[in-house]
Amino acid sequence: MIIGQYSSKIGEKKRVALPKKFRDQFKGNLILTRGYENCLVLVDEKQWSEITKDVINGQFIDKKIRDTSRFLIAGAHEIELDLQGRFVVPDGLVEYADLKEEAIFLGLVNWVEVWSKSKWTEHEKYISENGEKIAQELITVSKNISQK
Repeated sequence: MIIGQYSSKIGEKKRVALPKKFRDQFKGNLILTRGYENCLVLVDEKQWSEITKDVINGQFIDKKIRDTSRFLIAGAHEIELDLQGRFVVPDGLVEYADLKEEAIFLGLVNWVEVWSKSKWTEHEKYISENGEKIAQELITVSKNISQK
């Protein structure tokens, strides 16, 4: 299971080490793409297929499908780990996530999010301050889904 939070320094060549615990969980090639809230999402090929299934099978005439494709798929890169488990973050993704000196890796069961330290600190504060409100909204969403 992919869980936990780890940090890693970002080298001058935009190279960062994937935490060993996460490396051991992934199978096959890895995909790195834009995520929401200005983080990056790292998955293996199997999970990538699951994430993109709805987008790929969606109708081209649906603007939301096209926009999601542009966001997720056009921003995606296959990455390779070196022998130390490091990978180079492509320039566009470095800029999107505002990665500078340190990356925070969050294991979220099926995927890993990669955050700049400053953006994660800011977002973690938001979650901490709004946890009860977020939980209540999730209950409402869950009820709506179960009623369908």
